[in-house]
Amino acid sequence: MLFVKKHIADRISAAAPALFCGAGLGADSLLELLEYPPDSSMGDIALPCFKLARTLRQSPVKIAQALAGCFEGDGDVSAAAVNGYLNFTADNRYLAKTVLGQIAAEGEKYGSPRTGEGKTVVLDYSSPNVAKPFHIGHLGTTVIGHSLKKIHEFAGYSCVGINHLGDWGTQFGKMIVAYRLWGDKEKVEAGGCDALVELYVKFHKEAEADPSLDDRAREEFRKLEQGDPDNIALWQWFKEISLKEYSTTYRQLDIEFDSYAGESFYRDKMAAQLEVLREKGLLKLDGGASLVDLSEYGMPPCLILKKDGSTLYPTRDIAAAYYRHETYHFDRCIYVTSSQQSLYFAQLFKVIELMGYEWADSLVHVPYGTVSINGEKLATRTGNVILLKDLLAMAIEKVDAITKEKNPSMPDDRRAEIAEKVGVGAVVFYYLSNNRIKDINFMLEDALSYEGNTGPYAQYTYARTCSVLEKCGDIPAPRRFVAPSPEEHDLLVALSQFPERVKAALDFYEPSYITRYILDLCAAFNRFYHECPILTSGDPDATACRAAMTSAVNTVLGTAFGLICMKKTKQI
Repeated sequence: MLFVKKHIADRISAAAPALFCGAGLGADSLLELLEYPPDSSMGDIALPCFKLARTLRQSPVKIAQALAGCFEGDGDVSAAAVNGYLNFTADNRYLAKTVLGQIAAEGEKYGSPRTGEGKTVVLDYSSPNVAKPFHIGHLGTTVIGHSLKKIHEFAGYSCVGINHLGDWGTQFGKMIVAYRLWGDKEKVEAGGCDALVELYVKFHKEAEADPSLDDRAREEFRKLEQGDPDNIALWQWFKEISLKEYSTTYRQLDIEFDSYAGESFYRDKMAAQLEVLREKGLLKLDGGASLVDLSEYGMPPCLILKKDGSTLYPTRDIAAAYYRHETYHFDRCIYVTSSQQSLYFAQLFKVIELMGYEWADSLVHVPYGTVSINGEKLATRTGNVILLKDLLAMAIEKVDAITKEKNPSMPDDRRAEIAEKVGVGAVVFYYLSNNRIKDINFMLEDALSYEGNTGPYAQYTYARTCSVLEKCGDIPAPRRFVAPSPEEHDLLVALSQFPERVKAALDFYEPSYITRYILDLCAAFNRFYHECPILTSGDPDATACRAAMTSAVNTVLGTAFGLICMKKTKQI
């Protein structure tokens, strides 16, 4: 309701000098004070006058009473002073004309803050470790990252989505040792990532009894870094097998990346950054290893090189950050990873700052909580994982069964299409409906429910708007706006709040602002649908206005779905 807030702030700002002996109230500062009441019966917007008492040297009650008079005769907004609060209610016709007019004019662009035009954002997300399966633990970085990309694109930013593959490091020494000891080419070709992870799990089990395996793994990785042709060939094969499987999951999630430059891409780019670290006097030797001392900043040292000269995550990430800035000239570079890596990124950003790179303050870490299944932590090395492909397959199968029961005559191909959209969407929605920093215990049955705050419920509501609009046909635009019922008022208020929710999601890197908004809009529309007849209203103006409201909900829900990586379906 930003336009209503601006109307209120402008009117109060203009009247304040006369009401309070020349004391002015800036419209911009007033905008920040306006809030939404906890109960809609208190009005649409409230101004807590307690925050003005010191400036105006009057009691909040008197301030509210004085300001209420500013809105006498205002046909768009009414005001009521209540115990030091000034509560505002927007006129239904004013809401309908403004909101429905904006949505009709802007279409799928409605709600965009347009703050990113001419700016570039790089987003580093998903980034699975090659030769390991894509499990539910990767869902967070993948869907949060892609949703943030969609939100930034919606705001006008030029976005570069990077899948910084974990395709380098000691784990490949482990995989090479495991394959040579226990691997079988035909079995790996047939089993794909599942076969690779079996080898990885077996390595860790065997290494518990025989620690020398870890030494062999470090040696094989050292040879890999030095370009050993046999190790390079095995590494490339592991990578090809992994990417083939990952591509299937990305297709289901409707996710595409602009770059798959992983850790290995920066092998020839690290030396230059190591030289900068040396020139700046930042590298210190400690037992043969090279590190940057960060004790002055309250952090542990950042290890840059191992004793044997092998590189580590920071070595590669410094080179990657520099390359991205030189290549894309970003205004912001966002890393979406687990909250368990928050300290690591604080260290990384501080090292980059100490290296003298002015763009270090453009680096942003967006952390998220962990995922568990029935309270059990996931771990690839122990084999305790739920593969994402299996989770999505279970969701699709469940939705397919429900759809077949409800619509037995539906063609198989159509039912399969709906099942994939709704099943995958349910998993994504369930994850993104939580605040990203919270830990999640994933419950598939809850995610797939058609009742409550779920993805299928939101999809069902969207399909309902499609059905209503199909029945409405070519109803002309309203000649005049009428929306007399409380349900119509609440729906218009919900539609008007979309731009503010998008801005909050952008400002706080928080997709759950969008999912929660979707649920609010769905609830408002379903109350409206049940209480306000559309085609049978008996009033052509009411019918036209209600049809326009349904069309607006259809547009906004469709846009919001796109911002959280959910596909639309007209039937469910």
